[in-house]
This record gives sequence, C-alpha cells and structure tokens, in this order.
Amino acid sequence: MSIVLGRSYTLPAPSLGDQRTINVALPAGYDQHPERRYPVLYLIDGGVDQDFVHIVGTVKLGAIWGRNAEPIVVGIASKDRRRELVGRTADPKLVARYPTAGDSAKFREFVRDQVKPFVAAHFRTDGYSGVIGESLAGLFIAETWLREPSLFDTYAAISPSLWWDNGALSNAAATLVGPAQQGKRLYLASEDEGAQYQAPINRFVAALGKAAGWCYAKPANVTHATIYHTMAPVAIQFLFPPAQAPDPQFGFEVPCSRKS
Repeated sequence: MSIVLGRSYTLPAPSLGDQRTINVALPAGYDQHPERRYPVLYLIDGGVDQDFVHIVGTVKLGAIWGRNAEPIVVGIASKDRRRELVGRTADPKLVARYPTAGDSAKFREFVRDQVKPFVAAHFRTDGYSGVIGESLAGLFIAETWLREPSLFDTYAAISPSLWWDNGALSNAAATLVGPAQQGKRLYLASEDEGAQYQAPINRFVAALGKAAGWCYAKPANVTHATIYHTMAPVAIQFLFPPAQAPDPQFGFEVPCSRKS
C-alpha cells in the first residue's frame, strides 16, 4: 500500500526561460465528492525538498482538528531563490554578490499566466486563493501584496526578508498601500533578531495603516529557523478559517501584536 501525498506537474515558464515543477495535494474526500469545489493555497518554495511536505501536513492536521478549512495545496518549486523571489536592486554590492537576483516580476508572471490557469483548468477550484511563504518567499509575498494584490485573495508572509536591498520594499510601502489592497487580507509574522532586521519590518507594518484585514504577529522564543513551523498553523487558520469556530478549549486563536 502506498501513501500518496500529491502529484507533480511540469509547466512551461516562458517568463523564466525554462520549465518549472508544481506539486499538488488534494483535500480529503476530493474524489468522493465531485460536487464540491475548493479554495487553493499556493505555496512559494513548494518543492518536495522545500516546504511542500511540511505545509501539506499542517493543512491536513488543521482540517482534522477543525482549525482551518482544507484547500487544495499547490507547491510552486523555486530553483534560484535570489533570482526568482527578490526585486531589482541598484546596490552594486548586492549586484556583485547576487548577479542573478531581481526577477521576482518574472516569477510572478509565471504564477499568474501559467500556474493559476493550469490549476483552474484541471482542479475543482472555487475561485478563492491564498499564498504562504517564509524568508525570501515571504518577501516575494509582501511585494506581491503591494504591487499586484489582485493575484491572490489572502496572503501570509512569515519572517519576510524585508532587509533585502536596504529595506527598499518597506521604504516604498507607504506609497503603494491604497485602495487596491482593500479586501486583500495579510498575515505577517516575524521573530526578534535585532534592529537590522526589525527596522524594515516596523516600517512595513507602519505603512499598512488602515488597510483592512491585516494582522502582524511577533511571537516570543522563536528564531528565523523555527518561526515557520511554529506560526504556519496560525497563518493557515488566518488564510482559511473553518466554517464553524473551533472548540475554545483547543486554544486555536490568531493572536496579533498589531492589526487593523
């Protein structure tokens, strides 16, 4: 007997000049209930050797306990994270150190023009989608929420690398937040690893202002290496809350240090 977590597909990626892999895990009962349609959780860094197994397991455990609804999970594997998940920089030191960096817009184009249409055509989706990722993937998600918020309905950026390019995205956030982000929920979580990393987080959170539906969490006793496993269940609950509130004795809450 085999235990099957999901299935892999290879898609053309014209904007990136090659092909890319996505991994898809279907909700429990998908085949037994052909009348049902499902939301979709897109996972950045979603390779089998990246975060796919971790996030699929977290989604399914949360569904068993009634902590979250169970979406279709689509893991989008990355190859060169500095190339695909960060924006352009004019900093000569970063250009010299990371010569391939800066194609986040092309990766976003791949998600928009290849991944999402493929998923909509091959699976029973209900039109609602969320996205989750950590570190550089979290930076990509924060950038997408600011620059192309229509791409997803709900966003979760865990420990986003907002320090990249001397905090350029955080510096621009105040001018980018506006009517386009209304209704696009955002969950942001970060650890405390010193002023260099916290300062751009603080600027980003300050820029959120009155944008509706955001939550910033700063949990204690976590590091960059541990925050994703700690906060992913909470983030997924924020992204896809269950139809019925969980039993209060389970303690399934979405605590926010700041929120709108």
